[in-house]
Amino acid sequence: MKKGILGMLVIMESFFLLLSMLVAILNGEDDWLCFLLTALGTIAVGSFCVFLSRREEHRRMRRADNFLIVALSWIVFSIVGMVPFLCLTDMDVASAFFETMSGFTTTGATCIREIDTLPKGLLFWRAITQWIGGLGIVVFSFALIPVYEMKNSNIYSAEVTGLGLDKLRPKIGATARRVLLIYIVLTSSCAFLYWLGPMNLYDAVCHAFTTIATGGFSTHSESMAYFHSSYIEYVASLFMVVSSINFSLYYYMSIRRSRVLFQNEEVRVFLSYIGIAVVIFILLFYFAPVPESADKLLPKGFEESFRSALFHVSSVATSTGFSAQKFDYVAWGASFWMPTVVIMAIGSCAGSTAGGIKVIRIIICAKSAFNELIQMLHPRAVLGVRVNKQIVPDHKVRQALIFIFIYFLLVVIAMTCYSLLGADVDTALGSSISMLSNVGPATGATGPASTFANVPASGKWLMSAYMLLGRLEIFTVLFLFMPGYWKDRK
Repeated sequence: MKKGILGMLVIMESFFLLLSMLVAILNGEDDWLCFLLTALGTIAVGSFCVFLSRREEHRRMRRADNFLIVALSWIVFSIVGMVPFLCLTDMDVASAFFETMSGFTTTGATCIREIDTLPKGLLFWRAITQWIGGLGIVVFSFALIPVYEMKNSNIYSAEVTGLGLDKLRPKIGATARRVLLIYIVLTSSCAFLYWLGPMNLYDAVCHAFTTIATGGFSTHSESMAYFHSSYIEYVASLFMVVSSINFSLYYYMSIRRSRVLFQNEEVRVFLSYIGIAVVIFILLFYFAPVPESADKLLPKGFEESFRSALFHVSSVATSTGFSAQKFDYVAWGASFWMPTVVIMAIGSCAGSTAGGIKVIRIIICAKSAFNELIQMLHPRAVLGVRVNKQIVPDHKVRQALIFIFIYFLLVVIAMTCYSLLGADVDTALGSSISMLSNVGPATGATGPASTFANVPASGKWLMSAYMLLGRLEIFTVLFLFMPGYWKDRK
């Protein structure tokens, strides 16, 4: 059964490889053969896995198996997805895997210095890996492969965190198809608005893929700065924020026509925190001490300061990582990069395409801490954490607290490893949080004006693991390392 599901997932990936081949053919590029051969090989391997699964004894999968399938699907997709990079660039295996994992996890960190020189078919593949990963590999499988629709949502839940699946449609495939439709509508709207500006159709589609996925890959080395357009920056800011809201809320709006979006406490807090962060960065532009070399990089005038602050906060808080004109918070000075790192860590809403700790966990932990202070004053008081006027179960509160503890423990471990590889403190801290939050640009030597090309191979493998941990929200991957998981397996 597990082989069959993985096989079908791999076959699904070949469809997107063939789309990239079509883009290469339409642009008159010779690299279409690489995509064709990779797709054919992928179909062969996937079909063989499906064939083997039919000869296995059918049995219901355990909950533990669902976590294994989800983790393996992301790793297998990245292994297959790195083949075009190995064929069409001079990347080594570590760099190619890093680039592909960065795509599927919507991190947006890159090892490529000259993006403009790459074939358009490969750039399209880069963009579509983020679009697939933004919604989720398993979500795509349930939406596109009805034969593997399960009666329960265990596999879906292992990948899609933050969605109240028990409140959605009885059949998880129907839910996945509705969410995919919403995803396509958002992507199409974003591409159309980009196309109305200075982008051509190809750039508009590729950037729409990576904007809605909050991934940040661009078809140009300068990212959004290539277009020198205030219009593009405003459109990108809007859709980055829109894509960072829980997709289940869009689902409810689409079937109930309700105002559930703005009644949601997490959304209200998220939008408020975005607004406060924008104000803070505008004030920093005016009053923060900056190096003399950075003076020319700072925005001039209120409109430019507002636009730069909005784009910067939207890009970092949503874990997209796009760059725009004068966008280099490392060059702006130390006053700018620490607030940026804090925003990286917090992230956006649960159930969205964005990364980070997630606003809902911050809300739960903040209310839990406040309750503890009240409990010290009134020991007999019976208090509960309320979100959206509902009591959060104790096990959910514990999960949030444990998640934040493990998050920062992993940051400390990664910082230690990066330091042993020769990175300074700024680079180690920024890279650790950026990879775990799936942001992309970090600080220090891996800031927005740099790439990860000079990171040693061991560092790229570590970062790839952290990107996967961040995208699957830590528990799905760490669960596989528990001794009890492998005990008595048959």
